[in-house]
Amino acid sequence: MPTHPDELRNQWMSHGLSRDELETNPFNQFELWFAQAIDSGIAEPNAMSIATVDAAGQPSLRTVLLKYYDEHGFVFFTNYESDKAKQIELNDRVALLFPWVALGRQVKITGKAGKIPLTESVKYFASRPRGSQIGAWASPQSQVISSRSLLEAKFDEVKRKFARGEVSLPSFWGGYRVTPASIEFWQARDNRLHDRFVYTQESDGQWDIERHAP
Repeated sequence: MPTHPDELRNQWMSHGLSRDELETNPFNQFELWFAQAIDSGIAEPNAMSIATVDAAGQPSLRTVLLKYYDEHGFVFFTNYESDKAKQIELNDRVALLFPWVALGRQVKITGKAGKIPLTESVKYFASRPRGSQIGAWASPQSQVISSRSLLEAKFDEVKRKFARGEVSLPSFWGGYRVTPASIEFWQARDNRLHDRFVYTQESDGQWDIERHAP
């Protein structure tokens, strides 16, 4: 039975976050915090906001789901013709945020986004529920549509098209990997004296760790 998030929040706020207890590699630190977020029972612990910028310099923000990560970065999937994909094409610098507010924690990541290899997208797409696979084909993401009924009609059309076989990966759909330049771990504390530690990758590939004022 997961510990109630309120209890964990109070426990972690009381304990805080010190330099001595941090992992030297931010991916190991993220793995620890991500596991604790999952164990806490909070909804959608893999939900992350991603910020991009359009050609006019206007930032845009939306929530996507982290599907997996490794020492090379954090991976999410989307329509390659969506607004976010078009903005990444123009400017690959992005920011991610895991807002684990119920736990008094957040992780902020800055870096660059790039498409993952086709083989990775094919493998992940094959693991998705069939309805989600069909939905990827049916939705012209970010485009104006006149009604939901048109979207549902397109879904039915695609469903009939693939009725006798597997749903193939759309050419316009796949994954991005965000390769971080910096990763910040933020722990809420009393009196607004929060703990903030920022990992920044140096030219030799090692990670420097600094404490920042809240």
